Amino acid sequence: MLKNIEVTQDLLDYIYDHTQPLHPVQRDILNHNKTLGDIQRMQISEVQGHFLQLIIKINNVKNCLEIGTFTGFSSLTMALSLPSGGKLTTLDHDKKIVHVAKDFFKKGNLDNKIEIVISPALETLKRFSQEGKKFDLIFIDADKGNYKNYYELSLNLINEKALIIFDNVLWHGEVFKKNVTDEQTIIMREFNKYIKDDNRVEKIILPLGDGLTICRKI
Repeated sequence: MLKNIEVTQDLLDYIYDHTQPLHPVQRDILNHNKTLGDIQRMQISEVQGHFLQLIIKINNVKNCLEIGTFTGFSSLTMALSLPSGGKLTTLDHDKKIVHVAKDFFKKGNLDNKIEIVISPALETLKRFSQEGKKFDLIFIDADKGNYKNYYELSLNLINEKALIIFDNVLWHGEVFKKNVTDEQTIIMREFNKYIKDDNRVEKIILPLGDGLTICRKI
């Protein structure tokens, strides 16, 4: 039986050394996040960023929605791969952290491609649905307790066969451990089963970073 290899930091360093180099502003954001302490865990991994860029390019994605901006690494990463005229809308409720992201977007000359909406995401998603907005890709990396709500609202906001991608679905590798029963792990465990049982989408979990679930609307 084939087995997956263990992904150590040394192996990750090798992978990054043999992968498309990061944009200078991507590197600036990573260096900034290293100064933030434990909260830097909210940032997606570099390999996840490369994966999102590839998905955008091979699917000719032009209109992205992101839920959860943080300091802007994932936003800027996706925006870099959008074609001319493409747009990314990113939602967050934290004015202070979004201000940091905005400075990076401007530094990367991408503020014209990125629209920031500072508001509770559920309210914004409901408004977008009422306005009839549609997106080619929705990336969700925000409060895990609302993942199901974000998912249901997102299904009404994507074009046919578009993708919804969730981060942190493996939750530090804890989701399969039956003896782990803290609230956040249970939330992610229940969310993963919810997606598994939903026949409205095709789905797969990829062990990239902290785990990505890819949902394709049927």
